[in-house]
Amino acid sequence: MKFRVGQLSIVGKRDNNEDALFVDAKSRFFLVADGMGGQSAGERASGLATEIIPQKLGQLDFDRASAEQAVKLIDEAVSQANFEIMALGEIDSKLKNMGTTLTFLVRVAEVFYVGGVGDSRVYLLRGGKIEQLTTDHSLTQALVDAGTLTLEEAATHRYRNVLYKYLGCKEGGQGTNPRQVRPQVGDKYLLCTDGVTGGADDATLAKLMATGTDPQATAEAIVQAATDGGSKDNITGVVIFIEA
Repeated sequence: MKFRVGQLSIVGKRDNNEDALFVDAKSRFFLVADGMGGQSAGERASGLATEIIPQKLGQLDFDRASAEQAVKLIDEAVSQANFEIMALGEIDSKLKNMGTTLTFLVRVAEVFYVGGVGDSRVYLLRGGKIEQLTTDHSLTQALVDAGTLTLEEAATHRYRNVLYKYLGCKEGGQGTNPRQVRPQVGDKYLLCTDGVTGGADDATLAKLMATGTDPQATAEAIVQAATDGGSKDNITGVVIFIEA
């Protein structure tokens, strides 16, 4: 299978861009992170995540690793990033309480390992239908899972942006439980921060991904749609087309 990739990250309506992304040159893994903590702190956290995790993932045998080996190394990479973000926050008072979300897609032996920490997401468009492959680690999602909130109520709830798990807190290093997906020719994947989903709903994302013929142009169209939809955050998306 052939992988074509598009990517875009913009400041949006913020003063600085706390989002970060990483696209492996060999299309073996993809990362998107959304920093928190304001100003340099958020930028530093997302930057650390997208620096440390690729270094650790480079130790993985992408052709022959078992599922157990792949998940173990992914979790070790995320845990290491979490530890270093927490440690730096303790050392430097200007970075205290900084954190970042992280979402990833890692390709090992023709299987995708998809997961994350926080509320950045991975979507799959297959057969014209869009599916969110990741689960938000937000208070509102927990309430939805518990049956005390509907999805419609969660979309406008005052705690929708409050996370209980992210890189930079103790829970951030406790495993990612990645989902395994076997890619198919024709699949289209989107990794994005909540700057995208804050301005473009699933129906809009599905339409843009379905009609897009070039991943870079599709990434740009998704970011523009989020901007036009009123996103108030940094906006970042990575689009992956799987072709024969």
